[in-house]
Amino acid sequence: MGSTRSPLPRITGTISEFLEMIKFEHTVFALPFALVSLLLATGGHLTKSLVFWVVIAMVGARTGAMGFNRIIDADIDRINPRTKDRAIPAGRISKRAAVLISVIAFALFVFSAAMLNRACLLASPLAIVILVGYSFTKRYTAYSHLVLGLAISGAPLGAWLAATGSLAPPALTLSLAVLCWIAGFDILYSLQDVDFDRKTGLHSIPAAVGVASALWISRLLHLLSVLFLAGTAKLLNAGSFYLIGVTVVAVLLYYEHSLISPRDLSRINTAFFTINGLISMMFLAFVAIDIYL
Repeated sequence: MGSTRSPLPRITGTISEFLEMIKFEHTVFALPFALVSLLLATGGHLTKSLVFWVVIAMVGARTGAMGFNRIIDADIDRINPRTKDRAIPAGRISKRAAVLISVIAFALFVFSAAMLNRACLLASPLAIVILVGYSFTKRYTAYSHLVLGLAISGAPLGAWLAATGSLAPPALTLSLAVLCWIAGFDILYSLQDVDFDRKTGLHSIPAAVGVASALWISRLLHLLSVLFLAGTAKLLNAGSFYLIGVTVVAVLLYYEHSLISPRDLSRINTAFFTINGLISMMFLAFVAIDIYL
């Protein structure tokens, strides 16, 4: 009798490759700000169901968005020396498999939104349009960084909507803080591809204005992010630990920018991955302390 090989190892390997391709662990960038929004919107009176479905919605949205980003950019990644070894260009995962997993992730996002409330469900298609649409913007505008910021700023907005069924001024200022923070560090990350972008006709702020000017724009956006966080504190009459959290964010952003100069871009990955993950987690910790203590 012939034996048939189980498809389970192949499926497991494909999913593992997909999660590595989208850097699943970087969900930590936006998820803490969604949790911050939940804490602020509810005054710390959270339910397990609310937190669970918000986390699942966040994971589904980011997984689907990053999956389609890699699919849409596969041809560009194939000719970029920095990205040519990503899973799709390198042939380790097919576009078909990536599309299937990404669609499932977005379906999970929509289902989670429906489990939260009607407002979240109605907003979920718009969120998907923005998340997927971002991947096309670098072909047309240097302001693609702001579109990415807009896409991820939906995390605190969506969490606030999940908690209250409506939006309020603090949700908007917190969202603007995330928009400026994301756009600012995406500009830093795109410094790696200035020459490639110019050669291939892709658009970015560094390619448009040069490295030195792009660094100043990133600094301005990060200053605005800190000011919006402080403005959120004023709207909510937040306590001293919240303000300490804002100060910690400001110090970490200052340190992030100290790592990079027009003459030395070698520490971009440290600035991008390590510092920004620390920013979101530290801010969440101080907001939680402020609310519960």
